[in-house]
Amino acid sequence: MTTPNTGAPYDAEAQVHLGVFYPGIGPQTVWEDPKAADQVSPDTFVKVAQTLERGLFDAFFLGDGQRVRENRGAVLSTDIAGRPDAITQLAALAGATDRIGLVATQNTTYSLPIDLIRRLASLDFLSDGRAGWNIVTTDNAWTGENFRRGGWLPHERRYERATQLVELAKEYWAAWSLGDVASSAASDAWLPDGHAGNLTRTSDLLRASAISTVPGSRQGRPVLFQAGDSDGGRELAARHADVVFSANSEFDDAAAYARDLRSRLAAHGRSADSLRILPGVTVIIGDTPEEADEKARWLRENAYNPHRAIAYLEHYWGQDLSAYDPDGPLPDIDPIDGELDPSRGTIKIADRTGKLDQISRWRALADEKGLSIRQLVLEVAPNSRYLAGTAGEIADRWAYWVRHRVVDGFNINPYHLTDSIDDLVDKLVPALQDRGVYRTEYTTDTLREHLDLPAA
Repeated sequence: MTTPNTGAPYDAEAQVHLGVFYPGIGPQTVWEDPKAADQVSPDTFVKVAQTLERGLFDAFFLGDGQRVRENRGAVLSTDIAGRPDAITQLAALAGATDRIGLVATQNTTYSLPIDLIRRLASLDFLSDGRAGWNIVTTDNAWTGENFRRGGWLPHERRYERATQLVELAKEYWAAWSLGDVASSAASDAWLPDGHAGNLTRTSDLLRASAISTVPGSRQGRPVLFQAGDSDGGRELAARHADVVFSANSEFDDAAAYARDLRSRLAAHGRSADSLRILPGVTVIIGDTPEEADEKARWLRENAYNPHRAIAYLEHYWGQDLSAYDPDGPLPDIDPIDGELDPSRGTIKIADRTGKLDQISRWRALADEKGLSIRQLVLEVAPNSRYLAGTAGEIADRWAYWVRHRVVDGFNINPYHLTDSIDDLVDKLVPALQDRGVYRTEYTTDTLREHLDLPAA
């Protein structure tokens, strides 16, 4: 294979950076399995974080849904709900871990700016420099209703507000550190005048005024994570992010994404190594390729079990389909008028219209292949980015990707607590270490240092 142009040179010494991302809402985890751990218990998350720390992971990420998904006006029963606020939960995990980074997903569209900035600074300070912020820009009005702001921010302006909020946050976090505090009782003031700053921002999207009350941490400020493949998302990442999540699971697509992002970095005066690229992926490990494929089949079928398959079609039909057999033909009734209900969460712009045409295509496909409801859903529902194989196969693939600078690591979505976590630590990590692309011990203390990022 020809060495790809990724905007960064081949690096034979490159290391794989790893995080685990646990979403706030959604169907990503098979919680129905009797062997699965409690999905909301604090003890589960302590165990997961400590296991990942044993595996020398860079970071543990928590998603944070601002509103639970619904189905025809009721809470979507197939989703997990009841998890605490991500920052609060990670503050608790800071006391149960020593090295692993702790990354909170927090929303820029609906959060109060200074409150959010101060809470993130507090997590970073309390964890001694291990905090990160996964910046999200949820734009749908349905989520906004939880904040009495339904329809408040047009889709195209969400990154404008996010950029303004991040710039304010950086200024707040840089205002002062413990090094500015008086070193002796003979000093005239505990903190000299002017060190905490007086920060003010006024625009049509953001109004805030504050004096910084939390000192900077050992790493300077929280590490900034950002996901988004749109032009606005890439620009926000190039200007401000330290780590970016991508949705590219194919080599050529990932190489093109890396090249584009690094060209944007250069335009903002940043180096290729000032930003880490971590695609999201669900890893399925088997002792043989056949076992891995069987696990992948099990996951796919359980992610869209009979109950979830019916709920999936109810989203499109807009009415109760519980009387229909999931193993029988598609509903023989017409869907209600109108486009997709946004109460299932954020919908891609491309999917926000054309519902009736989509259903017509599904009917034709089901007739052509003789598909039942569940078989159709398994064929047309969005595929998670599954990577199935033996630990050695996956390690070989990842070593090639990072050495060619297509990515800098991966952000893994666990499909089962805690079996999939154990497989990562006990099987994949040793395989990566055998290939010389993964640390054998922590040699750094802060999240910024783990990721080998420049000083803030």
